[in-house]
Amino acid sequence: MARSTRESILTAAAELMRHKGYAGVSMKDIADASGAPNGSLYHHFRGGKVQIAREALVNAGAAYGLLIPTIVDSHSDLGAAVDGVFTQAAEDMTATGFANMCPVASVSAEVADTVEELRQVVQSIFDGWIVGGTAYFIARGLDTSLARDVTLSLIGALEGGFLLARALRSTEPLLAAGRTLAPQYRGVELRTQAATPAMT
Repeated sequence: MARSTRESILTAAAELMRHKGYAGVSMKDIADASGAPNGSLYHHFRGGKVQIAREALVNAGAAYGLLIPTIVDSHSDLGAAVDGVFTQAAEDMTATGFANMCPVASVSAEVADTVEELRQVVQSIFDGWIVGGTAYFIARGLDTSLARDVTLSLIGALEGGFLLARALRSTEPLLAAGRTLAPQYRGVELRTQAATPAMT
């Protein structure tokens, strides 16, 4: 089924912000990338670029919130799961030519002191990932404190690893994070669960 013009605009905006951040993307860039006439951007998004960015980040945040649980689901050992998360992240970075930055992370530091509306959106997305990730690991048998610590460690190390990997054009930061974190959790059993809740 063909995507709507609105969906095309949001998808294009998220992809552009993944590569260029927020300030580096113009309305013309979004129009060109989405194939939508420039006027239709304002028709669908009366709040202009800030509204487009806000909604694109929310959509991207929901999608990225599924990634860790999706990878961890197949593991019964937490250490192996952590290693799998960083190995997959490194493979994705290589496959995309070191472009696989999360748009939420790309925008977060850039707008922290300049665009309050987007800072609030980014905060809400990160909060959702933390709450959702904690709930996921609790459902897999971890106690609340460990579940939250694991979630925060994974998010922080992944986002930092993506940034360094992209700047260095090397997967070493991601693989090093996995090698450092995984041994701490070897032997911690993960309970099987029926469904995967998103980290949102």
